[in-house]
Amino acid sequence: MDAREINAYFDAPTVVAHYAQAAGELGLWRSEEKIFTRLFHPDQSILELGCGCGRIAIGLHELGFRNVLASDFSKEMIARARHLAKMLEYSIPFRVCDATQLEFEAEVFDGAIFGFNGLMQISTRAGRERALREVLRVLRPGAWFCFTTHDRERSPHQAFWAAEKSRWEVGGQNAELEVFGDRAEATEDGLHFMHVPSQAEMTALLEQVGFRLEATVMRSELAREPAAVEAFADDCRFWVVQKPD
Repeated sequence: MDAREINAYFDAPTVVAHYAQAAGELGLWRSEEKIFTRLFHPDQSILELGCGCGRIAIGLHELGFRNVLASDFSKEMIARARHLAKMLEYSIPFRVCDATQLEFEAEVFDGAIFGFNGLMQISTRAGRERALREVLRVLRPGAWFCFTTHDRERSPHQAFWAAEKSRWEVGGQNAELEVFGDRAEATEDGLHFMHVPSQAEMTALLEQVGFRLEATVMRSELAREPAAVEAFADDCRFWVVQKPD
């Protein structure tokens, strides 16, 4: 699958506008605020990956976090995030950055966030693993990393996944998909890709990379979100992991 085609989706004007609207109107989810304020201190240096138009970074800034570096692969998302921060007169650094090839030195951040299932929008298993290894590298020992994924076993689309499993078993799956759990949907804005893992799959990958799993919980189990949040984003699984001391 062509990563350039997947990445181009996030530069589409209507997709950028969708993320910008969320940044301006939704702010932090209740579940995110609950987790982030327990894991991180406002004085700590936090790296946010896949920041989109700045929804999480702006929300953290409004909670008193003044050392958040927000990054995204999409130049258009970063341009809109900078525009929103300027309008709000918030001093938040935004940077175009590839999560699989971070430009930072080792052990420079006190924590990291990869929100809104961004890690799962990296198009290959090897790419997702590289991103996790890069996050591990730039975190200080003992630092926390929080990210979200969908959960294939908790998906409301069980009929789809049952049919998909049958297709993979006989080799009838979409030839452009790399591994079971990959899903690619053609939209008016381009190809929207998402890998939907199982809990066991994600746990094994984290252990392979070297993270210590502290906790994992579904958003719906953690907080009751406003209707606007639920309309914007399906239920997801939070993962809280730590770089060992």
